[in-house]
Amino acid sequence: MIDLAVDERGVATLTLARPEKHNALSQEMIDGLRDMAARIAADDAIRVVILAGQGRSFCAGGDLNWMREQIAADAVGRRAAAASIAGMLGAINTVPQPVIGRVHGNAFGGGVGLACVCDVTIAADHAKFGLTETKLGLIPATIGPYVVARMGEANARRVFMSSRVFDADEAVDLRVVAKAVPEDALDAAVEAEVLPYLACAPGAVAAAKAHARSLGPPIDEDVIAASIDALIARWDSAEAEAGLAAFLDKTTPPWLG
Repeated sequence: MIDLAVDERGVATLTLARPEKHNALSQEMIDGLRDMAARIAADDAIRVVILAGQGRSFCAGGDLNWMREQIAADAVGRRAAAASIAGMLGAINTVPQPVIGRVHGNAFGGGVGLACVCDVTIAADHAKFGLTETKLGLIPATIGPYVVARMGEANARRVFMSSRVFDADEAVDLRVVAKAVPEDALDAAVEAEVLPYLACAPGAVAAAKAHARSLGPPIDEDVIAASIDALIARWDSAEAEAGLAAFLDKTTPPWLG
């Protein structure tokens, strides 16, 4: 479900490979991304990372059946699952190499979170984005620190609570992505981001990235723990149970009457 390929230049392509489910984040994918991030971080031969997806979508967010399982799980299971997704996002965010997001299709929920843990993200101009959790009675919890760090609070509040879908041009305005280009120009735009790093000292790039993160909003253990608690609280809510059931059963959630 997660593929890793490294070319002769040391450019690694980390690919979400669950196209039949629009690359929705199952537990297996979450664990795979975290493990691959650790592998990349430990490999000095890797200079740059491209995060990409297969199929029509970049990432449709969290797998709905996985989320439904967490609602039915006990407290220990819920916390382990919430910690796993937080740990995966943190692992990608702290990879010492520059990470370039290649968003070729739609990105919702956790897909927006993945775009925001990349150092720079380039999107196809037809892609749609959305933090769609509140439609399900959930919130953008564990992705929240990274989304707000990327967008800034004012921009985040435009889309954080409404589940509104926005296009690639607005994603640029919101700072989720750096630029939106026609799909046939996407690979060239990503390559243009890769090339400058190959002329730089790898250790200096890693040190500069760590320094930039230290100057931004703190995303420390307390912030991550609070995001986990927020996710668990929503999984424990009657709204989330009703919202996920309505979506999966194709019925109307109670807040729509």
